[in-house]
Amino acid sequence: MRNQALKMVFAAVLVAGVAYAFVELRGESGIGALLHRRTQVHQFEIDNQKLNREIQQHQDRIQRLEQNPTEQEFEIRQRLKFAKPGEKIYIFEPGSKK
Repeated sequence: MRNQALKMVFAAVLVAGVAYAFVELRGESGIGALLHRRTQVHQFEIDNQKLNREIQQHQDRIQRLEQNPTEQEFEIRQRLKFAKPGEKIYIFEPGSKK
């Protein structure tokens, strides 16, 4: 009789443990959430690599501008529309004809 009761208690604990594990693995913090987090981490790593490449490109460009006066002058002329003394700059609107 005691052996039978012990088996019943063991079976009940085992069933409760399996049920608990099933609920936990299927719940909010279960396997699905873990896979979702892994996917997010992977995407963040890809985004981080892309941003690091962009940062490196910007740093290279800054270094080129600092070291090359010709490129620096071209950038100033292009962006700020500056001209040397005596130069004339003509700016044409797209689509306008005369």
